[in-house]
Amino acid sequence: MQVTETLSQGLKREFQVLLGADELENRLTTELSALKDKAQIKGFRPGKVPVAHLRKLYGKSVMADVLQNAVNEANQKIVSENDLKLAFEPRIEFPEDKGVVDKALDAKGDIAFKVALEVLPTFELADLSDVSLKKLVAKPSDAEIDEALERMAGQNKPFAEREEGAAAETGDRVTIDFVGRIDGVEFEGGKAEGVDLELGSGSFIPGFEEQLVGAKAGESRLVKTAFPEGYQAAHLAGKDAEFDVTVTKVQAPGEVVIDDAFATGLGMESLEKLREAVSNAIGTDFEAASRRKLKKELLDALDAKYAFDLPPSLVHQEFASVWAQVEQDLKTRGKTFEDEDTTEEKAQAEYRKIAERRVRLGLVLAQVGESADIKVSDEEVNQALIARVRQFPGQEQQVWDFYRKNAQALAELRAPLFEEKVVDHVLGQVTLVEEPVSKEALFADEEDDASADADSKADKAE
Repeated sequence: MQVTETLSQGLKREFQVLLGADELENRLTTELSALKDKAQIKGFRPGKVPVAHLRKLYGKSVMADVLQNAVNEANQKIVSENDLKLAFEPRIEFPEDKGVVDKALDAKGDIAFKVALEVLPTFELADLSDVSLKKLVAKPSDAEIDEALERMAGQNKPFAEREEGAAAETGDRVTIDFVGRIDGVEFEGGKAEGVDLELGSGSFIPGFEEQLVGAKAGESRLVKTAFPEGYQAAHLAGKDAEFDVTVTKVQAPGEVVIDDAFATGLGMESLEKLREAVSNAIGTDFEAASRRKLKKELLDALDAKYAFDLPPSLVHQEFASVWAQVEQDLKTRGKTFEDEDTTEEKAQAEYRKIAERRVRLGLVLAQVGESADIKVSDEEVNQALIARVRQFPGQEQQVWDFYRKNAQALAELRAPLFEEKVVDHVLGQVTLVEEPVSKEALFADEEDDASADADSKADKAE
């Protein structure tokens, strides 16, 4: 096997691999000799099949395996001898001339194939001692704790059946059976029985609950409404619909007093302990929001520190993923680029920059993690898997088996754990200044800041 580098341009490398006819013959003979001891062919005792006969029967198929093995060997040889870190799987190109390939399959001619590679860029890790970041800190106020308790009380308030013939009012809970139709045809998911619905809660699509105010137990009504343009089920978005609704029960809400008895009913020792638990829960949400903002600020600082060539294939793959989400979002919301005050060309240019940023940051975080020897233990992955399994009640075993049998799925659990560890490591290298803020300031622009978790793709280079 003769390997010759034919191109070294930026992050692109190309090599030509030449396999001579003699080498092909030797490799084929070796494979057929091994096959001789295993083959069971009518008319021949085990191990006594002539190699020439095996070659006649299986020569070309075995040679195909020989060539695949040669490709694998060439890839390993190229990577190891040139100390390369690949950004993508090598691309193999065999000759287009069918005659050349056929001769090689018969071991009667040489064959040369091309191996095209993209390598990861090399760069020095930046000094971050001059980077100063703000960490926003907010503490739950008494008013915010009271508001949370009021919501809990609303969610746990008792309902008592109204007297016979009483009409449902806003705030009442009705139990309903319904069948939904679009253009006179029932649609999937539009039929149910025994559904509890609190009127005025906004749980159903707009206009549905209002048309049940005044209904009595045993009464049937035709509810006419429309699904919102941005409805999650795209096939229903914006469609007019009719529902045959039967009210089977009307219940009025009772009063809930937020006291020790209320806390005990929720499994807490006292109202004081409940307030403490609520405060801790809100504090956890605040800390998560602070972390998101701090991470975005850190990624912005890192992005400003690095400039290097990016592997085109990684950028293309990342852009394709981002762009698919953009198009799906527009389709779901029933919008166009013109509605967003832009054009498809401008949007593509903008999202390509986002893709480039994600790839760049992913490579930086991956190199930081490698340099710092940051690892994610199997136990940490197991804990993440357990948390994922709990998100699918009733399907725990299927989800567990899926991840355990799918290395790529497990890698997708490991990647964010690795990234957060690397972020923590980098935060230890910069100056953090805590800044007390209100809840409103902490969650300002939360929609944009939430994208920080998807801003880097360290798993692509890990």
